[in-house]
Amino acid sequence: MSATINDSQNYAAYTTTDYDVWQKLAGRQISALEEVACREYLDCLTALHPVIAPAAPPKFTELNQQLRAGHGWSIKVVPGFLPVDEFFGLLAGRRFCSSTWLRGMNQLDYLEEPDMFHDIFGHIPLYLNKDYATFAERLGKLGVKYASDEEKITQLQRLYWFTIEFGVMRQNGEVKVYGAGICSSFSETRHIFEDPKVEVVPFVLDDVLAQDFVVTEIQMKYFAIMDFSELWAVVDELEARWA
Repeated sequence: MSATINDSQNYAAYTTTDYDVWQKLAGRQISALEEVACREYLDCLTALHPVIAPAAPPKFTELNQQLRAGHGWSIKVVPGFLPVDEFFGLLAGRRFCSSTWLRGMNQLDYLEEPDMFHDIFGHIPLYLNKDYATFAERLGKLGVKYASDEEKITQLQRLYWFTIEFGVMRQNGEVKVYGAGICSSFSETRHIFEDPKVEVVPFVLDDVLAQDFVVTEIQMKYFAIMDFSELWAVVDELEARWA
């Protein structure tokens, strides 16, 4: 099994199977995203090559160098799910949490708990995009500020879910994906474009804040922004409402 260490990535612990899993996941997902991911995600993924590439699992030390040089972000290695307050606290400090373990070959298409492929391939590229990276930081700061307000935290979790995890946008009239839950999942990438029951609706803040979700169920509704500047406006509005 993969390297699972709470405070660092033990790169030497990755096995031949881990390399094979990463190569299969990254290779097919890069191909799948070429036509459906937003140009910002694709540009950032290209900028991180060859640190993120099918050849081998990425080294966090190399990723951190590029992230810090870009907009001051870095990776915080964690053993698994974090409490909500800790998670928002990391975002507020421009740190994104990631596990270091990889799923098995029999789990290529579905995984209950996020592994390194989801955390790194899905999430990390867009932290090279200034607008996106600043939105994530501001969202984290709101989470820290209102940590004791259960209703507001629930709303922030929904905002996070329908943007950072399962966000889509319209570019040149076409739906493009940017959420990590889609960009790291081959089945989710196909589902959103092939399932006729899927709804892609305009991003309306009140609708997003009221939309519940179930982590273990595939998404059937997505909220499409026009560009990442729209997310800045969302945070501005929340800050004004909750002041």
